[in-house]
Amino acid sequence: MAGNENGTVLQFAPFQSSVDEGFWHGLSSLKLNKLKTDESPISITGFYAPCSNPQVSSHLTLLTESLPTEPSDGHPAETSRGNRNKCSVPGILYNTNTLEGFHSLDKQGLLKAEAKKIWEDIRSGKAEEDSSVLTRFLLISFADLKKFNFYYWFAFPALVLDPPATLVDLRPASQWFTLEEAESVSACCNEWRMSSLTADVPFFLVSISSNSHATIRSLKDFKACQQDGHKILFAFYDPCHLPNNPGWPLRNFLAFISARWNIKKVQFLCYRENHGFADLGLSLVGEALVQPSQAWQDQQHVPNAVGWELNKGKRVPRCINLSTSMDPTRMAVSAADLNLKLMRWRALPSLDLSMLSSTKCLLLGAGTLGCQVARMLMAWGVRKITLVDSGKVAMSNPLRQSLYTLEDCLNGGDFKALAAAKSLRRIFPAVEAEGVVMAIPMPGHPVPSQEEHKVLDDCRHLHDLVESHDAIFLLTDTRESRWLPTLLCANANKLTITAALGFDSFLVMRHGAGPLTATDESKAEPVSSLSAGVDEMSLTQSDSKTRLGCYFCNDVVAPVDSTANRTLDQQCTVTRPGLAPIASALAVELLVGILHHPHGISAKAEFGNSLDGGSSEQPLGILPHQIRGALSQFSQMILVGHSSNSCTACCPTVVSEYRKRGLDFVLQAINHPTYLEDLTGLTELMKSANSFELDWDNETDYDDDCVEI
Repeated sequence: MAGNENGTVLQFAPFQSSVDEGFWHGLSSLKLNKLKTDESPISITGFYAPCSNPQVSSHLTLLTESLPTEPSDGHPAETSRGNRNKCSVPGILYNTNTLEGFHSLDKQGLLKAEAKKIWEDIRSGKAEEDSSVLTRFLLISFADLKKFNFYYWFAFPALVLDPPATLVDLRPASQWFTLEEAESVSACCNEWRMSSLTADVPFFLVSISSNSHATIRSLKDFKACQQDGHKILFAFYDPCHLPNNPGWPLRNFLAFISARWNIKKVQFLCYRENHGFADLGLSLVGEALVQPSQAWQDQQHVPNAVGWELNKGKRVPRCINLSTSMDPTRMAVSAADLNLKLMRWRALPSLDLSMLSSTKCLLLGAGTLGCQVARMLMAWGVRKITLVDSGKVAMSNPLRQSLYTLEDCLNGGDFKALAAAKSLRRIFPAVEAEGVVMAIPMPGHPVPSQEEHKVLDDCRHLHDLVESHDAIFLLTDTRESRWLPTLLCANANKLTITAALGFDSFLVMRHGAGPLTATDESKAEPVSSLSAGVDEMSLTQSDSKTRLGCYFCNDVVAPVDSTANRTLDQQCTVTRPGLAPIASALAVELLVGILHHPHGISAKAEFGNSLDGGSSEQPLGILPHQIRGALSQFSQMILVGHSSNSCTACCPTVVSEYRKRGLDFVLQAINHPTYLEDLTGLTELMKSANSFELDWDNETDYDDDCVEI
């Protein structure tokens, strides 16, 4: 803008605000834990820096550190001084308890109160010592912590000059200074900005001697500069990027200059930067005429003030919703998924988190294995877990079963299934955990006629649970309790994982696909898309390939009562404490491997030394059938067992009989264990074995044909 003796009214670019999410997080914590219903004003700190981009203005920003550590002390948190990108600005926060209280605040009165503070700092000389008070700001807010809506409104109080300041000249600083002056001003400004003592001091003096040498002085050195007879520019860090308007801080600076030193013609420097260094092409130098108001002579007079920030051109507050980041449940989900999402960066790009989170897992047994498996599933991103158990938490349980505490044992003990589900939700609120209190009907445990109705109801309930879940874990502590779930899983063709413990040994295995094809008319419809996909993959291949066996395929007798006439150590699951976590982790890893394998439940058994190269294609590694470990030897074996046509749980004969007779078949198997042996041919097999005769060679040569087993 060319020089103009008559001048025009000087117009200023308004300050703009920016609030970091961390500030709202901090305010929420402060409100909940310390402020509670207290609406007293709180001292806070804002930050801004000179404009450093020719296209974008700098904002006054609120960060987490803007809030006080203790609201009672009335001071914001200590901030490090000398940060060139964070000039501290004092502010005041009024946070109301209700939205109605927010809207009913006396906004004009609050603005005038802050303007009075600025005016008093000018008249007392405090602004000379600490020029940041000239940019004092005000923030009013209401935090809706139920919905995480934050209503807020900034004000940047500016004293009204009456009459208004007149702009005589405004041009880029590079055009106002001579070449020698420009070089000297740039150098001293960069030095001022690099010094930790002055980098965050937003108002200063630029003194230029007759030999074009520039120096920067503090405001309190004004009289000394005046005596030197040097040319003086009143400089400030300008957040504005506009080429024809100085930034908002100049308003109060002009009021300060006029009221403090009675200067009528003010030459000012709007200091701006580019890539952290002085940019005189972007910076502006102007000259303004300021006529002090007669009312300023009155010691009691306080100038009028303006400064409420506009919201899209309107004088209305702003509102931001942070429910996605501030709701503890959603925050827990975000934090819990971090490790899994980082896996997908490089190590495992094919990891399907959506599939894992939607997989419904049924855990039969909520004891030592069930607790560990549930936690491992959550760590892998599984969010839908149902636990089934009929027992109660005993005093001996919490040390080994990680989901229980002493409180669960009191007053006779809580039901394990319910206590475990509650514990899972407490650990991770986003998990959909359900506990079902139910005993699993078992072969070898005859049912009295008066209890048949309840047992049949349990069978139906278990059938529905199996049908409505995608993966089933058999984690009970007796062999016979796994029979009915194995049959139901074979019938429904469900992903089934068994984990069983001895004293110092364990077995983890996956069951093979169901024996009957999906084209059978009696086959029930899958209950979920995941089950349908697995069902389709497996059953179309079950006829052409040998199926993998289930937990009972290697047995030559039907399951019977294993708890009768047993001592206490035989009735309880007595194992080394480290065994359950190992077996549980392997069981869950096996499930994740199946879910990510292209053949799913029908994937063939793989070994660590497979030569066909198939296993190397899977990012999670091989997919074994059985893993047997011995803690006494710190050893582990990978085995494979194919399905048996005489299996009492998964062979076509048993599954077909179940489909024909339904619960009558189950009841007969429960009450008459030999029925399963007769049905599957195991009885005939045992008779044949007993009648088989061997001719022994009495001439034994102990030196030949010896084989070490």
